[in-house]
Order: sequence, then structure tokens, then C-alpha cells
Amino acid sequence: MDMKKLLFVGFGCLLLSGCASKVPETPVTLKSALADKFYIGTALNQAQFSGRDTEGIRVIREQFSAVVPENCMKSEVIHPEEDRYDFTQADQFVAFGEANDLFITGHCLVWHSQTPPWLFVDAKGKEVSKEVLIERMKAHITTVVSRYKGRIKGWDVVNEAILDDGSYRESKFYKIIGEEFIPLAFQFAHEADPDAELYYNDYSMAFEGKRNGVVALVKSLKAKGLRIDGVGMQGHIGMDYPAIEEFEKSLLAFAELGVNVMITELDLTVLPSPKMDVGADVASTFEYQQTMNPYADGLPEDVDAAWTARYNEFFKLFLKHQDKITRVTLWGVSDGDSWRNGWPIPGRTDYALLFDRNHQPKPIVNLIIKEAQQ
Repeated sequence: MDMKKLLFVGFGCLLLSGCASKVPETPVTLKSALADKFYIGTALNQAQFSGRDTEGIRVIREQFSAVVPENCMKSEVIHPEEDRYDFTQADQFVAFGEANDLFITGHCLVWHSQTPPWLFVDAKGKEVSKEVLIERMKAHITTVVSRYKGRIKGWDVVNEAILDDGSYRESKFYKIIGEEFIPLAFQFAHEADPDAELYYNDYSMAFEGKRNGVVALVKSLKAKGLRIDGVGMQGHIGMDYPAIEEFEKSLLAFAELGVNVMITELDLTVLPSPKMDVGADVASTFEYQQTMNPYADGLPEDVDAAWTARYNEFFKLFLKHQDKITRVTLWGVSDGDSWRNGWPIPGRTDYALLFDRNHQPKPIVNLIIKEAQQ
């Protein structure tokens, strides 16, 4: 090699090494760290999927691999009148998920709450018959699921139908139709989209009674030959409830049924509860008292540290059982979005999510990433 070629090659190597040193490393995010473990998801509100909350959107795109709608697919929004559907928000939500290559879950098809009153009564306000309610339920499920066939990957078919003692909630669906409203809902959803995953979702799943009730429900659905792919364990947790050991018992009990387990609606409140037996019942509300809002100006260091440690223990549990868990979904993007600020007492300041009110990651985010990389 002559001197000119040698100088050229050497100069080229210097240029290449210089350029390489300036290329920034891709930051490790929740979704990249957990990519081979399970989906990490979040619930979206209208400001996010419509494009208004630009900071929230940034966090969603950077950190999450799955999304679920907070409210826009609940029947009172999507089906406000018998002969009228409003898919405006739901269409935006699904389009957002598709545009950002996210796993999309529909939430929820049958739920006793946030259901329009017309569903259960006739034109004269009299309670409808079993046959009429079944037809209305079928029409609703078929219309909604068919619209998003092949686009929504999984559905929360029935939400919160079992009480803490394992008995059936005496909702309008149960009182009018009976226990069979649940298998019928799964049947109708499967007929509308045979490829979609179908889930049962509920809160307070660490209670032994509810655990046993849900196990019995899943077994009964399977015995009927119906499709059920997973159980959603809502993660509305507090600093001293549930016992993580009991949560794990339920997780294992559901997995032993041959279905996937999803941790859904995850948030960790640091605020005191006026009652310890309300679970996540949206119908339970209490009057505001200053003593029940102790951290309006921020969390003390010791409380923040305890909160971080508590969250970390749950994520360690999820990683321990990553072979059984397909998705962990936070109920909101940042603290300012959390329903915990308004429930069960309106007007409080809570710190329930992984990103603060300025959409910055809390220390727990790096802890989760480190645990996932071990």
C-alpha cells in the first residue's frame, strides 16, 4: 500500500471512530427492558388519544407497548341510546394504538357500572324481560366487537361480576338474566371476532373468596367449551393492602387454570382510605376532609421511599412469574391523570403512577428496568 492510500485509510478510520463516539446510545425504557417479559401498558384518556396531551403522548410512545381505553369504550359513552352508537372517541383511540404499533385491549363490553339506563328498561320505564336484555346485550357486543375485528387484539368481556366473598354481584344483568349472562357475553364476543382474546377482569382479586369465585367461573366457562384467554387482576393497591403473598396465591391459582394472567389497572395510592372494604367500587365516594389529603404539597422523603419499595416488590413478583403474565397495565400515564385523585374522595392529591405530574419518570422506573435486566 502506498503512502497516500495509507494516509487515506488512517484518516477514514479516525473519522469513523470520531463519528461513532458521537452517536448517542438508545436509552433503555420500560418497554425495551420488558420486551421479552410481558407487555407494559397504560390506560389512555381522551386528551391523549386525541392528540392534545403532547407530553403524555411522548411518554406513551417512549415507554409503553400496550394501551387500553380508560372510559371511551364503556357502554354509556359508546352506546348512549338504544338506536345510537357514538364511535368518535373509540375510533380515535384505536387509530392512536395502531399508529404507534401498540397492543390494543378493548375495555369493557359488559359492566354493571357506567351503563346507560335505557339498557334495562322499556319505553315505559319498566324493567325488560330476560329475553329482551339478552338481545340488547348481544346487539351491543356484536356491533362493538365487529367494528374493531382484527384491530383490537383482546377484550375485557365482563368486568367486576364477582363479589369479594365469591358470590355473584346482584347487578341488573344478574337479576334479569341470571348467571348465564357471563357465558352468553363470552359467546357473543367470540362469534363477533373469533380471533380476539377474551378476558374476565376484576378488582380485589387477592381475597380468598373472590379468588375461589373467579376460579369457579373460569372453570365453568371452559366446561361449556367457551373461549377465555385470560384473567385480569386489577392492581388498585395501597401501602398496606393487599398482602403480596395473597396476591401471588391468586395469580398462581388463575394460571393453573390454563389461562394467561394480566395485571390490569395498576396504581399504588399513598392516601388514607375512609373505609378498607370498598375495593375499587366506583360507586363508593366520601366527603372531602383535609386530614384525608395529607400530601397536597408533595410526598415526604420517607413516604416516597416506602412507596417506591412497595411498587418494586410488586414488579419483582410480576417478573418472577413472567412466564404466566402477558401484560402489566398502569391505570393512567402520569400522576395528574390518575383517578385516585378523585376517588374515593374527590379533590385530593395522589401519587399513584410511575410518572410524576411533569411527566418525568420516578426512581421506580429505573428500579423496574434494572430488575428486568437481571
